[in-house]
Amino acid sequence: MDIKTATAIRRLRLVSAPEAVSFLILLVCSVLKRTTDFNAVPVMGAIHGVLFILYVIFWADAWNRTKWSPKTAAFYFVLSVLPTGGFFAERRLRRAAEDAVIASRARKEGTVNA
Repeated sequence: MDIKTATAIRRLRLVSAPEAVSFLILLVCSVLKRTTDFNAVPVMGAIHGVLFILYVIFWADAWNRTKWSPKTAAFYFVLSVLPTGGFFAERRLRRAAEDAVIASRARKEGTVNA
């Protein structure tokens, strides 16, 4: 894995958890708006919107660089629209990055011919 691909995956991973948190907070704010006089939906909506747009941009960049199959790319996109999906995306992306580092080190040491 080259440095640009690793960076694209890292950016997607780093934005996925905050995007998921903002989505959950937005849902709580929506409930509070309906049940109380507290209305933080405009602020949280804007924050979540920016994070979601960043997620989609970073997702497209990672898809382009990693050459994911359409199924894998769709999986990561669907995770972005689920309330806790960003947490699962972050975990899977972290594991994939760690596996790539291990494979790269093994290739350098001549342990594996992958």
